[in-house]
Amino acid sequence: MTTEPGNPVPRPDSASRPAGKFPSALNLPNLITLSRLLLAIVLFALIDFGGHWVAATAVFLVAAATDFLDGMIARKYGLVTKVGRILDPFVDKVIIGGAFLFLAMHRDNGSGVNAWMVITVIGREMFVTSLRSVLEQEGKDFSAVMSGKIKMTLQCAAVVGSLLFLAFGHGTANEVSFGYIRDGLLWAAVLVTVYSGYEYVIRAIHLFRAG
Repeated sequence: MTTEPGNPVPRPDSASRPAGKFPSALNLPNLITLSRLLLAIVLFALIDFGGHWVAATAVFLVAAATDFLDGMIARKYGLVTKVGRILDPFVDKVIIGGAFLFLAMHRDNGSGVNAWMVITVIGREMFVTSLRSVLEQEGKDFSAVMSGKIKMTLQCAAVVGSLLFLAFGHGTANEVSFGYIRDGLLWAAVLVTVYSGYEYVIRAIHLFRAG
């Protein structure tokens, strides 16, 4: 999950497909995105059941890889669709928000994820999405900024760090060392999430004032 909604997507070259033909909503990139939603369900089940931390980590990493893959295919072969531009960030938010939520349920087992972290991550996404919806309806450019992309990367790293701690750190001789790494990734993700939200709010204020 390395994307942030609002990224400007180049229009596919009209010469790359026959006149009058448009990319179908059920094309390969969108099917890959849908498969990531199914992977999210598997991920949540593995975390909820507990004890399958390595498998959960593998599923999450595969989901992250498909996020890169669907965007690359869509841009390269002119398969960008409105459905894909809506579905891709939505699925990303489901995976990240859901992963944090289910990991918070295993806080006592050593996930390191607290309820306030979940609220921070999900709340930021909901608020920025609302701002983007209003501003883009007014025809204003509210595309992604670098802090949003860094935020997504750190959130993914934090989920992996938490899962790996549950797999290899909790209850072992390396628990303290693994715990520092887990907490460092979680705090970095949360802090950049907050900063990214702040940056978007400042941009939104300037755009609203500009009329």
